[in-house]
Amino acid sequence: MASQVAKSLLKVSRPSSTVKFDSARRALSVGAALQQKKSLPDRTGKNVVLVDGVRTPFLVSFTDYAKMMPHELARHSLLGLLQKTGVSKDVIDYIVYGTVIQEVKTSNIGREAALAAGFSEHTPAHTVTMACISSNQAITTGIGMIAAGAYDVIVAGGVEFMSDVPIRHSRKMRSLLLRLNRAKTPAQRLSLIASIRPDFFAPELPAVAEFSSGETMGHSADRLAAAFGASRQEQDEYALRSHTLAHEAQQKGYFTDLMPIKVEGKDGVVAADNGIRVSTPEQLAKLKPAFIKPHGTVTAANASFLTDGASACLIMSEAKAKELGLKPKAYLRDFTYVAQDPVDQLLLGPAYGIPKILDKAGLKVADIDTWEIHEAFAGQILANLKALDSDWFGQTYLGRQGKVGSPDLNKWNKWGGSLSIGHPFAATGVRLAMHTAHRLVREDGQFGLISACAAGGQGVAMLLERHPDATTN
Repeated sequence: MASQVAKSLLKVSRPSSTVKFDSARRALSVGAALQQKKSLPDRTGKNVVLVDGVRTPFLVSFTDYAKMMPHELARHSLLGLLQKTGVSKDVIDYIVYGTVIQEVKTSNIGREAALAAGFSEHTPAHTVTMACISSNQAITTGIGMIAAGAYDVIVAGGVEFMSDVPIRHSRKMRSLLLRLNRAKTPAQRLSLIASIRPDFFAPELPAVAEFSSGETMGHSADRLAAAFGASRQEQDEYALRSHTLAHEAQQKGYFTDLMPIKVEGKDGVVAADNGIRVSTPEQLAKLKPAFIKPHGTVTAANASFLTDGASACLIMSEAKAKELGLKPKAYLRDFTYVAQDPVDQLLLGPAYGIPKILDKAGLKVADIDTWEIHEAFAGQILANLKALDSDWFGQTYLGRQGKVGSPDLNKWNKWGGSLSIGHPFAATGVRLAMHTAHRLVREDGQFGLISACAAGGQGVAMLLERHPDATTN
């Protein structure tokens, strides 16, 4: 193309030979610049890279993982990461792990999983929680540690295990039991036992509602979809798209981050996500509203399901990766966290995070080659897309002159998403990162954007850039 441009300039203007040469040279230079996108600058001074990552199969809760404990699932992801990368446990400086619904016995699950996986007792580990973006937080915590020069090699991951969650006694019963433990005489103990009432025995389940609003996330999704005019049909169509694309990716062997695991008591190995189900529009339309009855639009089919799973990834400086002979998948270029009204804007994290990270990097919507956005609900995704394409939202809530713009859906969650693959809360962030890195290679892209909403009205946005050594293995 550059040579054709140069020839046309020479043919039309017929200048002197010196001018001809200069014109042709400029044309070639401009052509090359147009064909090559700019690289994003390194903000850490370390060129932090995502070397590789793995995940266990994501399973519908109460299926094949039901008898396990969460740290065992996390252990499998850690061992799988070591196996895939060939990195020795001794090379790992620090482990950061995310989880949301904590098993009481293993509250610092990062440490317990590391010990169970055979890591040195001298390898420190801690656990973070930030709802559905917990493993994003684990990754960015690792980036900060590397940028600060504190550590060189970090494992970041997350695990969620909804097949077994802690159920507490009521507060009245807990108070009584604690006082009973401190009672010094039989009479005091008998007096406390005599004070027990039937309502003391009512258990406390883990909250499915936002603490600040008392509202379930499903109710919020229903109201958000209504506010942005996302119809039931649109939501069902989006859910069907997610399952269809996930099924195609699964059949084509694109989920190379997935590591089969052996589960005690099960024949063979667990080797695939089991929540991907391609239905029909007619079947989806038959389902009744799950939260706001009878007029709501969120159903069991267009909402993410309870999922068990774990993930882990390896991050370090590019120089360290070269020293160890590793070929990274992507540069971890930038990230930002956002927070907004936890009542009316609970699930709008991407609509706030995406423009913020794009502005920070000096990029436009059209510059992004792959979008990997967490699908909590189909209605939540549609609401965020409509918000990004709304002049009113851009002016009213983002302080912009107009809309951010609508991403190209041909580049959006091309391998499905949380609606179909599953959503083990704290493990999803690593999956988003690995699918971004692998899609950039398969789709010959350069920049990938990850974003997700989270409980509490928070969200994350991250920018990855394809590494020249990246493969999809």
